Amino acid sequence: MQDTSEQKTALLIGASRGLGFAMVEEYLRRGWRVIATGRAGSMERLLQLAQSSGGALETETVDINSREQVAALRGRLESRRIDLLFVNAGVKNDDGETIADVSTEEFVRVMVTNALSPMRVVEAFSEIVQLSGTIGVMSSGQGSVTNNTNGNYEVYRGSKAALNMFMRSFAARHRDDARTLLLMAPGWVRTDMGGPEARLGIDESIPGLVSTIEAYEGRSGLHYLDYLGRVVPW
Repeated sequence: MQDTSEQKTALLIGASRGLGFAMVEEYLRRGWRVIATGRAGSMERLLQLAQSSGGALETETVDINSREQVAALRGRLESRRIDLLFVNAGVKNDDGETIADVSTEEFVRVMVTNALSPMRVVEAFSEIVQLSGTIGVMSSGQGSVTNNTNGNYEVYRGSKAALNMFMRSFAARHRDDARTLLLMAPGWVRTDMGGPEARLGIDESIPGLVSTIEAYEGRSGLHYLDYLGRVVPW
């Protein structure tokens, strides 16, 4: 059994399904303690996993689009110190919908969930991350302005590009901070959001993504990387 005094702790936000849930499983396999969150009504798999984790997995319920719920969770975890904060959040609009087509309400929904709310979580929880720790968010290769040569998925791309910019601003405001800051691109993965035609299975993406996060421990500043550790151009 691992010495719990040396056991690292990850706080994984948005981890009740898909890539987030797979990250919970992967960190548990690697011997971490995990605090995992999901929205109300989506917690069944996390709760089942917690029951079989021998105490290694704790669960919390939060909707990151609710500032009140984020603040309440921050209060509950006030005394904790974590080694990794990772925010996994993502929604998309209809794939064929362009910026000319999307309604204001749908645009706001995607932007709030994919860009504003993850950054509010980063701002709220950054101070409980160890000075040697890591703060990461789930970005996307589609957030790369350089790589956007064929359009498509315009609103989703824009939301992830906005997330990248907000993380860059956070890094600039904390330029003397020793923590590692990561924007992670998991690849096109077969999930509910990625769809059945996606190139990668979860088991092809997440172990590499977690290994990349671990490889960058102790490297301060902001890094935009894919699941294989390759640098993604801005």
